[in-house]
Amino acid sequence: MLLCFFLTCLSFLLFIKSLPLKPLPLWAYEMRLLPHWFWKELSFFTIYKVIKNSLCTYLFSIPSRMSLKKKYLSKIENVEENSEMSVLDLPELVLECILERLPPGALCSMAGVCSSLRERCISDHLWEKHIQRKWGKVIGQAAYREWQWYLASRAGASNLKQNKQKSIIRLLSFGWSLSWIRSKANDNNTQRNSLPVDSIMSWYLALETGRFWFPAQVYNRENGHVGFMLSCYDAKLCYDPHTDTFQARYPPHGRRAIAIENGVQWQRLRAPPIDTPPHDLHISDCLNELCPGDHIEIQWRKNKEFPYGWWYGVVGHLETCDRNATHCRCHYSETVVLEFNQYTPGSRWRLAAINRKDHREEGNEVDGFYGGIRKLCSGEEISMWKQLWPTDILE
Repeated sequence: MLLCFFLTCLSFLLFIKSLPLKPLPLWAYEMRLLPHWFWKELSFFTIYKVIKNSLCTYLFSIPSRMSLKKKYLSKIENVEENSEMSVLDLPELVLECILERLPPGALCSMAGVCSSLRERCISDHLWEKHIQRKWGKVIGQAAYREWQWYLASRAGASNLKQNKQKSIIRLLSFGWSLSWIRSKANDNNTQRNSLPVDSIMSWYLALETGRFWFPAQVYNRENGHVGFMLSCYDAKLCYDPHTDTFQARYPPHGRRAIAIENGVQWQRLRAPPIDTPPHDLHISDCLNELCPGDHIEIQWRKNKEFPYGWWYGVVGHLETCDRNATHCRCHYSETVVLEFNQYTPGSRWRLAAINRKDHREEGNEVDGFYGGIRKLCSGEEISMWKQLWPTDILE
Protein backbone atom coordinates (compact mmCIF):
# COMPACT_ATOMS: atom_id res chain seq x y z
CA MET A 1 0.00 0.00 0.00
CA LEU A 2 2.84 2.39 0.85
CA LEU A 3 4.51 1.62 -2.43
CA CYS A 4 1.35 2.48 -4.34
CA PHE A 5 1.10 5.74 -2.45
CA PHE A 6 4.71 6.59 -3.29
CA LEU A 7 4.20 5.91 -7.00
CA THR A 8 1.02 8.01 -7.01
CA CYS A 9 2.80 10.98 -5.45
CA LEU A 10 5.73 10.70 -7.81
CA SER A 11 3.52 10.57 -10.88
CA PHE A 12 1.56 13.57 -9.61
CA LEU A 13 4.78 15.60 -9.22
CA LEU A 14 5.90 14.70 -12.72
CA PHE A 15 2.50 15.69 -14.01
CA ILE A 16 2.74 19.08 -12.28
CA LYS A 17 6.16 19.72 -13.74
CA SER A 18 4.95 18.93 -17.22
CA LEU A 19 2.20 21.58 -17.15
CA PRO A 20 2.93 24.66 -19.38
CA LEU A 21 3.13 27.89 -17.31
CA LYS A 22 2.93 31.49 -18.65
CA PRO A 23 5.58 34.02 -17.57
CA LEU A 24 4.68 35.78 -14.42
CA PRO A 25 6.06 38.83 -12.64
CA LEU A 26 9.18 38.37 -10.61
CA TRP A 27 7.36 38.55 -7.34
CA ALA A 28 4.86 36.09 -8.63
CA TYR A 29 7.59 33.79 -9.82
CA GLU A 30 9.30 33.93 -6.46
CA MET A 31 6.01 33.32 -4.73
CA ARG A 32 5.40 30.39 -7.07
CA LEU A 33 8.78 28.88 -6.33
CA LEU A 34 8.30 29.10 -2.59
CA PRO A 35 5.53 26.53 -2.36
CA HIS A 36 7.31 24.36 -4.93
CA TRP A 37 10.49 24.24 -2.92
CA PHE A 38 8.50 23.96 0.24
CA TRP A 39 6.72 20.90 -1.20
CA LYS A 40 9.97 19.59 -2.56
CA GLU A 41 11.83 20.07 0.70
CA LEU A 42 9.01 19.06 3.00
CA SER A 43 6.72 16.63 1.22
CA PHE A 44 9.10 14.74 -0.98
CA PHE A 45 11.73 14.01 1.63
CA THR A 46 9.18 13.48 4.35
CA ILE A 47 7.23 11.00 2.27
CA TYR A 48 10.46 9.38 1.18
CA LYS A 49 11.57 8.97 4.76
CA VAL A 50 8.16 7.70 5.81
CA ILE A 51 8.10 5.19 2.97
CA LYS A 52 11.69 4.18 3.64
CA ASN A 53 11.11 3.71 7.35
CA SER A 54 7.87 1.84 6.76
CA LEU A 55 9.41 -0.47 4.18
CA CYS A 56 12.43 -1.14 6.34
CA THR A 57 10.26 -1.82 9.34
CA TYR A 58 8.07 -4.18 7.34
CA LEU A 59 11.01 -5.96 5.70
CA PHE A 60 12.84 -6.39 8.97
CA SER A 61 9.70 -7.62 10.67
CA ILE A 62 9.17 -10.47 8.17
CA PRO A 63 12.01 -12.68 9.46
CA SER A 64 10.95 -12.12 13.01
CA ARG A 65 7.35 -13.07 12.17
CA MET A 66 8.50 -16.12 10.27
CA SER A 67 10.71 -17.19 13.14
CA LEU A 68 7.84 -16.74 15.57
CA LYS A 69 5.56 -18.73 13.27
CA LYS A 70 8.17 -21.47 12.94
CA LYS A 71 8.59 -21.58 16.68
CA TYR A 72 4.82 -21.73 17.15
CA LEU A 73 4.39 -24.46 14.54
CA SER A 74 7.30 -26.42 15.94
CA LYS A 75 5.73 -26.22 19.36
CA ILE A 76 2.43 -27.48 17.94
CA GLU A 77 4.18 -30.29 16.08
CA ASN A 78 6.06 -31.26 19.21
CA VAL A 79 2.85 -31.29 21.18
CA GLU A 80 1.14 -33.40 18.50
CA GLU A 81 4.09 -35.76 18.32
CA ASN A 82 4.18 -36.08 22.05
CA SER A 83 0.39 -36.57 22.27
CA GLU A 84 0.26 -39.40 19.66
CA MET A 85 -0.41 -42.76 21.34
CA SER A 86 -1.09 -46.13 19.80
CA VAL A 87 -3.36 -48.80 21.22
CA LEU A 88 -0.30 -51.01 21.36
CA ASP A 89 1.27 -48.57 23.84
CA LEU A 90 -1.29 -49.60 26.44
CA PRO A 91 -0.17 -52.04 29.13
CA GLU A 92 -0.63 -55.66 28.10
CA LEU A 93 -3.25 -56.36 30.75
CA VAL A 94 -5.30 -53.28 29.80
CA LEU A 95 -5.20 -54.17 26.10
CA GLU A 96 -6.24 -57.72 26.90
CA CYS A 97 -9.18 -56.51 28.97
CA ILE A 98 -10.30 -54.26 26.11
CA LEU A 99 -10.11 -57.08 23.56
CA GLU A 100 -12.04 -59.43 25.84
CA ARG A 101 -14.94 -56.96 25.92
CA LEU A 102 -15.14 -56.48 22.16
CA PRO A 103 -17.95 -58.22 20.23
CA PRO A 104 -16.99 -60.59 17.40
CA GLY A 105 -17.48 -57.98 14.68
CA ALA A 106 -15.19 -55.49 16.41
CA LEU A 107 -12.55 -58.18 16.95
CA CYS A 108 -12.58 -58.95 13.22
CA SER A 109 -12.13 -55.25 12.46
CA MET A 110 -9.29 -54.90 14.95
CA ALA A 111 -7.58 -57.93 13.42
CA GLY A 112 -7.23 -56.01 10.16
CA VAL A 113 -5.41 -53.03 11.69
CA CYS A 114 -1.91 -54.46 11.98
CA SER A 115 -0.10 -57.76 12.39
CA SER A 116 0.45 -57.28 16.11
CA LEU A 117 -3.25 -56.69 16.82
CA ARG A 118 -4.15 -59.48 14.44
CA GLU A 119 -2.17 -62.02 16.45
CA ARG A 120 -4.02 -60.96 19.58
CA CYS A 121 -7.49 -60.74 18.02
CA ILE A 122 -7.49 -64.22 16.48
CA SER A 123 -6.27 -66.00 19.59
CA ASP A 124 -8.39 -68.98 20.62
CA HIS A 125 -8.99 -67.90 24.22
CA LEU A 126 -10.89 -64.79 23.02
CA TRP A 127 -13.07 -66.70 20.57
CA GLU A 128 -13.76 -69.59 22.93
CA LYS A 129 -15.80 -67.19 25.04
CA HIS A 130 -17.80 -65.95 22.05
CA ILE A 131 -18.48 -69.42 20.71
CA GLN A 132 -19.51 -70.64 24.15
CA ARG A 133 -21.74 -67.62 24.75
CA LYS A 134 -23.68 -67.91 21.49
CA TRP A 135 -23.28 -71.51 20.38
CA GLY A 136 -22.56 -73.41 23.57
CA LYS A 137 -26.13 -74.75 23.96
CA VAL A 138 -26.41 -76.13 20.45
CA ILE A 139 -22.95 -77.56 19.67
CA GLY A 140 -21.24 -80.44 21.41
CA GLN A 141 -18.59 -83.08 20.84
CA ALA A 142 -20.37 -84.36 17.73
CA ALA A 143 -20.29 -80.90 16.16
CA TYR A 144 -16.59 -80.51 16.98
CA ARG A 145 -15.79 -83.87 15.37
CA GLU A 146 -17.78 -82.84 12.33
CA TRP A 147 -15.73 -79.66 12.16
CA GLN A 148 -12.48 -81.65 12.26
CA TRP A 149 -13.69 -83.90 9.45
CA TYR A 150 -14.70 -80.82 7.50
CA LEU A 151 -11.20 -79.37 7.87
CA ALA A 152 -9.61 -82.68 6.90
CA SER A 153 -11.74 -82.92 3.76
CA ARG A 154 -10.83 -79.37 2.78
CA ALA A 155 -7.16 -80.09 3.39
CA GLY A 156 -7.41 -83.23 1.24
CA ALA A 157 -9.04 -81.31 -1.59
CA SER A 158 -6.40 -78.58 -1.31
CA ASN A 159 -3.57 -81.15 -1.44
CA LEU A 160 -5.14 -82.81 -4.49
CA LYS A 161 -5.38 -79.44 -6.23
CA GLN A 162 -1.79 -78.65 -5.28
CA ASN A 163 -0.55 -81.97 -6.68
CA LYS A 164 -2.40 -81.34 -9.95
CA GLN A 165 -0.85 -77.89 -10.26
CA LYS A 166 2.61 -79.27 -9.56
CA SER A 167 2.21 -81.99 -12.20
CA ILE A 168 1.10 -79.44 -14.81
CA ILE A 169 4.08 -77.23 -13.93
CA ARG A 170 6.46 -80.18 -14.33
CA LEU A 171 5.10 -80.86 -17.79
CA LEU A 172 5.37 -77.25 -18.87
CA SER A 173 8.81 -76.76 -17.34
CA PHE A 174 10.32 -79.14 -19.92
CA GLY A 175 9.84 -76.50 -22.60
CA TRP A 176 9.99 -73.19 -20.79
CA SER A 177 11.58 -71.56 -17.80
CA LEU A 178 8.59 -71.23 -15.50
CA SER A 179 9.95 -69.85 -12.28
CA TRP A 180 7.26 -67.17 -12.38
CA ILE A 181 4.53 -69.78 -12.81
CA ARG A 182 5.93 -71.82 -9.94
CA SER A 183 5.93 -68.78 -7.65
CA LYS A 184 2.32 -68.02 -8.62
CA ALA A 185 1.30 -71.59 -7.96
CA ASN A 186 2.90 -71.49 -4.54
CA ASP A 187 1.11 -68.22 -3.81
CA ASN A 188 -2.20 -69.83 -4.74
CA ASN A 189 -1.50 -72.81 -2.52
CA THR A 190 -1.11 -70.56 0.49
CA GLN A 191 -4.39 -69.17 1.74
CA ARG A 192 -5.37 -65.68 0.62
CA ASN A 193 -5.68 -64.83 4.26
CA SER A 194 -3.40 -66.41 6.79
CA LEU A 195 -6.18 -67.07 9.30
CA PRO A 196 -5.51 -70.58 10.68
CA VAL A 197 -8.29 -72.84 9.42
CA ASP A 198 -8.27 -74.85 12.64
CA SER A 199 -8.66 -71.80 14.89
CA ILE A 200 -11.72 -71.18 17.04
CA MET A 201 -12.28 -67.92 15.18
CA SER A 202 -12.46 -69.81 11.88
CA TRP A 203 -14.99 -72.21 13.39
CA TYR A 204 -17.07 -69.33 14.76
CA LEU A 205 -17.16 -67.59 11.38
CA ALA A 206 -18.10 -70.83 9.62
CA LEU A 207 -21.03 -71.30 12.01
CA GLU A 208 -22.07 -67.64 11.87
CA THR A 209 -22.12 -67.45 8.07
CA GLY A 210 -23.93 -70.75 7.58
CA ARG A 211 -21.05 -72.39 5.70
CA PHE A 212 -20.85 -75.29 8.13
CA TRP A 213 -23.57 -77.86 8.79
CA PHE A 214 -23.31 -79.28 12.29
CA PRO A 215 -25.14 -82.07 14.13
CA ALA A 216 -27.55 -81.15 16.93
CA GLN A 217 -31.01 -82.15 18.17
CA VAL A 218 -34.39 -80.51 17.52
CA TYR A 219 -37.38 -80.60 19.86
CA ASN A 220 -40.81 -81.37 18.35
CA ARG A 221 -39.46 -81.88 14.84
CA GLU A 222 -41.20 -80.90 11.61
CA ASN A 223 -42.89 -77.78 12.94
CA GLY A 224 -44.47 -79.53 15.91
CA HIS A 225 -45.99 -82.43 13.98
CA VAL A 226 -48.42 -84.18 16.31
CA GLY A 227 -46.59 -87.47 15.82
CA PHE A 228 -43.41 -85.98 17.28
CA MET A 229 -44.73 -84.04 20.28
CA LEU A 230 -42.39 -84.16 23.29
CA SER A 231 -39.60 -85.76 21.30
CA CYS A 232 -36.11 -84.67 20.31
CA TYR A 233 -34.47 -85.89 17.09
CA ASP A 234 -31.00 -85.65 15.62
CA ALA A 235 -30.52 -83.42 12.59
CA LYS A 236 -27.93 -81.54 10.58
CA LEU A 237 -28.32 -77.79 11.08
CA CYS A 238 -27.29 -74.73 9.13
CA TYR A 239 -27.61 -71.19 10.50
CA ASP A 240 -29.28 -68.41 8.53
CA PRO A 241 -27.83 -65.06 9.74
CA HIS A 242 -30.53 -63.05 7.94
CA THR A 243 -33.44 -64.60 9.88
CA ASP A 244 -31.53 -65.77 12.98
CA THR A 245 -33.04 -69.23 12.49
CA PHE A 246 -31.85 -72.63 11.27
CA GLN A 247 -32.54 -75.10 8.53
CA ALA A 248 -32.75 -78.69 9.77
CA ARG A 249 -32.18 -81.84 7.73
CA TYR A 250 -33.43 -84.98 9.42
CA PRO A 251 -32.04 -88.41 8.50
CA PRO A 252 -34.36 -90.45 6.28
CA HIS A 253 -36.98 -92.65 7.96
CA GLY A 254 -36.91 -95.95 6.15
CA ARG A 255 -37.66 -95.28 2.51
CA ARG A 256 -38.74 -91.71 3.12
CA ALA A 257 -36.61 -88.91 1.72
CA ILE A 258 -34.67 -86.55 3.94
CA ALA A 259 -37.10 -84.26 5.77
CA ILE A 260 -36.18 -80.56 5.70
CA GLU A 261 -37.52 -77.96 8.12
CA ASN A 262 -36.90 -74.23 7.79
CA GLY A 263 -37.16 -71.47 10.36
CA VAL A 264 -36.16 -73.56 13.38
CA GLN A 265 -35.85 -71.27 16.41
CA TRP A 266 -32.96 -71.33 18.89
CA GLN A 267 -35.19 -72.48 21.77
CA ARG A 268 -35.99 -75.71 19.94
CA LEU A 269 -32.35 -76.78 19.70
CA ARG A 270 -29.91 -78.48 21.99
CA ALA A 271 -26.53 -80.14 21.78
CA PRO A 272 -26.73 -83.95 21.99
CA PRO A 273 -26.51 -84.70 25.74
CA ILE A 274 -24.76 -88.02 25.13
CA ASP A 275 -22.36 -89.16 22.46
CA THR A 276 -24.57 -91.84 20.90
CA PRO A 277 -25.31 -91.87 17.14
CA PRO A 278 -29.03 -91.81 16.27
CA HIS A 279 -29.06 -95.40 14.97
CA ASP A 280 -27.19 -96.90 17.96
CA LEU A 281 -28.66 -98.15 21.20
CA HIS A 282 -27.70 -96.13 24.25
CA ILE A 283 -26.39 -98.29 27.08
CA SER A 284 -28.39 -97.23 30.13
CA ASP A 285 -26.48 -96.72 33.37
CA CYS A 286 -29.32 -95.44 35.55
CA LEU A 287 -31.78 -98.35 35.63
CA ASN A 288 -31.00 -99.47 39.16
CA GLU A 289 -31.69 -96.04 40.66
CA LEU A 290 -34.96 -95.23 38.88
CA CYS A 291 -37.85 -94.47 41.25
CA PRO A 292 -41.46 -93.34 40.69
CA GLY A 293 -41.55 -89.65 39.88
CA ASP A 294 -38.14 -89.53 38.17
CA HIS A 295 -38.01 -87.69 34.85
CA ILE A 296 -36.48 -89.63 31.99
CA GLU A 297 -35.79 -89.62 28.29
CA ILE A 298 -35.99 -92.89 26.38
CA GLN A 299 -34.98 -93.85 22.87
CA TRP A 300 -37.83 -94.88 20.61
CA ARG A 301 -38.11 -95.72 16.92
CA LYS A 302 -40.93 -97.02 14.79
CA ASN A 303 -38.94 -99.90 13.27
CA LYS A 304 -35.37 -101.07 12.96
CA GLU A 305 -34.72 -98.99 9.84
CA PHE A 306 -35.55 -95.73 11.58
CA PRO A 307 -33.14 -93.69 13.73
CA TYR A 308 -33.91 -93.26 17.40
CA GLY A 309 -35.52 -90.18 18.82
CA TRP A 310 -35.54 -89.18 22.49
CA TRP A 311 -38.98 -89.07 24.13
CA TYR A 312 -39.88 -87.49 27.45
CA GLY A 313 -41.61 -89.43 30.24
CA VAL A 314 -41.72 -90.10 33.98
CA VAL A 315 -41.28 -93.23 36.03
CA GLY A 316 -44.66 -94.50 37.26
CA HIS A 317 -45.96 -97.05 39.77
CA LEU A 318 -46.78 -100.68 39.26
CA GLU A 319 -50.45 -101.67 39.02
CA THR A 320 -50.15 -103.45 42.38
CA CYS A 321 -48.84 -100.31 44.12
CA ASP A 322 -51.25 -98.07 46.04
CA ARG A 323 -48.99 -95.05 45.25
CA ASN A 324 -48.45 -94.40 48.93
CA ALA A 325 -44.90 -93.21 49.43
CA THR A 326 -44.70 -95.03 52.76
CA HIS A 327 -45.64 -98.43 51.33
CA CYS A 328 -44.28 -98.06 47.76
CA ARG A 329 -41.79 -100.77 46.80
CA CYS A 330 -41.73 -100.12 43.06
CA HIS A 331 -38.04 -99.23 43.08
CA TYR A 332 -37.27 -102.80 44.22
CA SER A 333 -39.06 -104.42 41.32
CA GLU A 334 -37.27 -105.65 38.20
CA THR A 335 -39.99 -104.00 36.11
CA VAL A 336 -39.94 -100.27 35.59
CA VAL A 337 -43.15 -98.59 34.42
CA LEU A 338 -42.77 -95.53 32.20
CA GLU A 339 -45.61 -93.04 31.77
CA PHE A 340 -46.09 -90.68 28.84
CA ASN A 341 -48.82 -88.47 30.22
CA GLN A 342 -49.15 -86.36 27.11
CA TYR A 343 -51.34 -89.18 25.77
CA THR A 344 -54.86 -89.93 26.94
CA PRO A 345 -55.43 -92.77 29.45
CA GLY A 346 -55.97 -96.01 27.60
CA SER A 347 -53.80 -94.99 24.63
CA ARG A 348 -51.26 -97.63 23.60
CA TRP A 349 -48.60 -94.91 23.87
CA ARG A 350 -49.51 -94.01 27.45
CA LEU A 351 -47.54 -96.73 29.29
CA ALA A 352 -44.47 -98.86 28.64
CA ALA A 353 -42.66 -101.40 30.83
CA ILE A 354 -38.97 -102.34 30.68
CA ASN A 355 -36.77 -104.80 32.53
CA ARG A 356 -34.50 -103.11 35.02
CA LYS A 357 -31.77 -105.76 35.09
CA ASP A 358 -31.67 -106.95 31.50
CA HIS A 359 -32.85 -104.09 29.36
CA ARG A 360 -31.79 -103.93 25.75
CA GLU A 361 -34.18 -102.91 23.01
CA GLU A 362 -37.80 -103.89 23.67
CA GLY A 363 -40.88 -103.59 21.49
CA ASN A 364 -42.43 -104.72 18.21
CA GLU A 365 -43.35 -103.45 14.75
CA VAL A 366 -46.77 -102.27 15.99
CA ASP A 367 -45.86 -100.27 19.09
CA GLY A 368 -42.31 -99.46 18.07
CA PHE A 369 -39.04 -100.21 19.84
CA TYR A 370 -37.86 -98.70 23.12
CA GLY A 371 -34.13 -98.29 23.59
CA GLY A 372 -31.81 -96.75 26.15
CA ILE A 373 -32.88 -94.50 29.04
CA ARG A 374 -31.43 -91.30 30.46
CA LYS A 375 -32.38 -90.05 33.89
CA LEU A 376 -32.86 -86.29 33.90
CA CYS A 377 -31.10 -84.69 36.84
CA SER A 378 -30.94 -81.16 35.50
CA GLY A 379 -33.77 -78.81 36.37
CA GLU A 380 -33.08 -76.93 33.14
CA GLU A 381 -33.70 -80.04 31.04
CA ILE A 382 -36.92 -80.87 32.89
CA SER A 383 -38.14 -77.29 32.58
CA MET A 384 -37.49 -77.35 28.84
CA TRP A 385 -39.67 -80.42 28.39
CA LYS A 386 -42.46 -78.86 30.44
CA GLN A 387 -42.37 -75.74 28.27
CA LEU A 388 -43.02 -77.95 25.25
CA TRP A 389 -46.00 -79.65 26.82
CA PRO A 390 -48.91 -79.73 24.32
CA THR A 391 -51.99 -77.67 25.02
CA ASP A 392 -54.27 -80.64 24.19
CA ILE A 393 -53.92 -84.24 25.32
CA LEU A 394 -52.82 -86.45 22.44
CA GLU A 395 -54.77 -89.51 21.35
